[in-house]
Amino acid sequence: MATVRTSLSHRSTRRLQRGAFALLAGAGIVLTPAVAQASTAPVAPAAVAPAATAAAQTAVNTAMAQRGKPYAWGAAGPNSFDCSGLTSFAYHAAGIALPRTTGAQANTGAPVARANLVPGDLVFFYNGGHVGIYVGNNQVVHAPTAGDVVKVTNIDYMTFSSARRVA
Repeated sequence: MATVRTSLSHRSTRRLQRGAFALLAGAGIVLTPAVAQASTAPVAPAAVAPAATAAAQTAVNTAMAQRGKPYAWGAAGPNSFDCSGLTSFAYHAAGIALPRTTGAQANTGAPVARANLVPGDLVFFYNGGHVGIYVGNNQVVHAPTAGDVVKVTNIDYMTFSSARRVA
C-alpha cells in the first residue's frame, strides 16, 4: 500500500500562512490560502439590473451612490441615513416625494408580489420595520442599523414582509 505525504515543508507552510487573507465578499467572509498581493483597485459595484422607469432608475442610482455612508437613526442624508431616510432621499432625487417613515412608506404606491419585483421597488422587512430599494438580481440597497453603513444585501438575508411600487 502506498503512503501519501500529508505534511507540508516549512517553506510551504509559511507561504500558506502568509497567504491566508480574509476577503469580505458580499455578506460573508471568505478565507483563501492563496498568496496574494494587496490591491488598491476599487471594489466592483454590485450588479444593478435596469429599472422599468426613469424615476425608478434615478432612485436606484441615487441609493447606490450612498453606499458606504454611515447609518444614523433619523438621518435622511446627505452624509448619513436610516433606512427610510435613504429611500426618501433616493426618490426625492427622482422627483417623487415619499413619506419620511418606514410605516408610512409601506402604504405608498401599489403592492407588488415578491416574484414581480423590479429595480426601484420599495422592499419591506421584519413586519414592515425596515425598508430598502430593490436593485435587481435578488439584491436590495439599504441602511441596515447603527454601526453599519449603506450597502447592498441579498434579499434572502432578511425576513421579507411586503413590497410597494412607487415609480
